[in-house]
Amino acid sequence: MHTPNNEPEDQQPEQIDASHGFERTDVRVTGIVVFLTALSIFVAVVGALSYGIGRAIDKHMAREDGPRSKWASTVDVRQLGNMPNNPELQNEMAKMTQQFPTPRVQTDDGNQDVEDLHAREDLLLEHYSWGDQSQGKVRIPIDRAIQLLAQRGLPVAATVQHAPLMTGDEEPTIAAPLTSGFARTGYELDQAEAQKVEAGRR
Repeated sequence: MHTPNNEPEDQQPEQIDASHGFERTDVRVTGIVVFLTALSIFVAVVGALSYGIGRAIDKHMAREDGPRSKWASTVDVRQLGNMPNNPELQNEMAKMTQQFPTPRVQTDDGNQDVEDLHAREDLLLEHYSWGDQSQGKVRIPIDRAIQLLAQRGLPVAATVQHAPLMTGDEEPTIAAPLTSGFARTGYELDQAEAQKVEAGRR
């Protein structure tokens, strides 16, 4: 017959005597000693292996470097002391860091790069420049190009014969764009406003 908790009657939970208010048995020292001994042996073995591998690597490097000479010798750089600052060297280093090859890390989310791109585009759109000097081709400002286009008109394309529309088809229509597709960024507008304020102060 089994008890309601499905345990045999002869396997009752051990009763703990708590009348003294503290633990009456001592910690087993044997387990601690075995653990510390095994840990010490492990540390000693790992240390010996590390030392042996280091010596083997040093010997291999010394064998590759060859015998010591005035061209292959260890120098204590602490004896040289602190080297004096060289302003020219510092300037060269500053130039090198400023002219680091692309791609560079952007510190302003690319705002300055976009402004520089638009400035280069403005130079091409607002000034005369050579397109191909060998063929005498010149780029003209966009305002002048608009004037010439308004005077001369757009070239008329030849009429293209389309096949008759199928049932349910419609003639395609071209919607005029809502904008010119170009707008200054907020960063550029802020820079332009700051330049206006600075020019007003002068």
